[in-house]
Amino acid sequence: MIDGRILADALRDPATASGLDADGWTALLAIARAEQLIGTLAHRLEGLPMPPAAARILEDARSSAAQDRTAALWEAEMARRALASMGMPVILLKGTAYAAAGLAAGTGRSIGDLDILVPRARLDEAEAMLLAAGWEWVKPDPYDDAYYRRWMHELPPLIHRERDRMIDVHHTILPLTARVTPDADALIADSVLLKNGLRVLSPAGMVCHAAAHLFADGDLAGGLRNLWDIDQLVREFSERDPDFCLDVYEESHTHGLMPAVMRAFRLAAALYDTPVKGYSSPIKVTLKPQRSDRFFFHRLLARNAWGRPTHRLTRLAFYLRSHAIRMPPHMLAKHLFIKSRKSRSV
Repeated sequence: MIDGRILADALRDPATASGLDADGWTALLAIARAEQLIGTLAHRLEGLPMPPAAARILEDARSSAAQDRTAALWEAEMARRALASMGMPVILLKGTAYAAAGLAAGTGRSIGDLDILVPRARLDEAEAMLLAAGWEWVKPDPYDDAYYRRWMHELPPLIHRERDRMIDVHHTILPLTARVTPDADALIADSVLLKNGLRVLSPAGMVCHAAAHLFADGDLAGGLRNLWDIDQLVREFSERDPDFCLDVYEESHTHGLMPAVMRAFRLAAALYDTPVKGYSSPIKVTLKPQRSDRFFFHRLLARNAWGRPTHRLTRLAFYLRSHAIRMPPHMLAKHLFIKSRKSRSV
């Protein structure tokens, strides 16, 4: 039975795609598109023999990914210009960060909104400057606005009135109500300056953020892409430093993200053969598979041959889990009640 593993296999070892029949290629491309990995897959399979129709689709995907990269880097430059006079550190996050830093994780990657991290103490300044530069609120609802400002790890999303591009302005990497509270000041202090004046998280910080986003915050939507990010980051930085994984463990301990990082490493190793390492000294870390990992695999691979989501109950369970780890039960119940009332009144 075809599921998301056909995509994970092709990313891990492009040669596996050579044995696919027409239905297999249809499934591979459909799942890659659904998981926002079609551009990445196109780069991985470039130059390999394949059906002409598949070759055309993947060529279009490479062109689209290149355009997305250009647009994302331009949007980052626009944000830099808007905030330059303030002299505050502005840290790029996620896909735009990988592209701006020239990392392998950015190759062919789908890049959506611009995500930046700024010091919480200067959030009001950043907001005012972005509004003055043409960004506008996406969520004008007073409850949503207050909820974001009081409990979330970012401002309500903004969209530029002319370029129609969104920006998410973070002051930390997990909601303030989450069980885990990363040290945003440490992440900012350890960030790396790029030639254009913007910054990115440290190498270990990037991996911790990717793991946090996947396992300590969300419902695993886009999980195969996030794990591929982690795979590519680990491979690239481990070539520079054979003990890069140790740096990640130490960084994750600082931010309370060790369980998320360890699970990310276990799953990435199983799906992509990511070269992660355990240690017995100076800290003890074992990456032995856990029983609970099978539920995460079940969710990550939940696609059929047409790219449609499967395992509805599993998805629902992870959706509920994402809310449960984001906020205490009493707060979650109140929030869902208010949102339900508001949706019925529309």
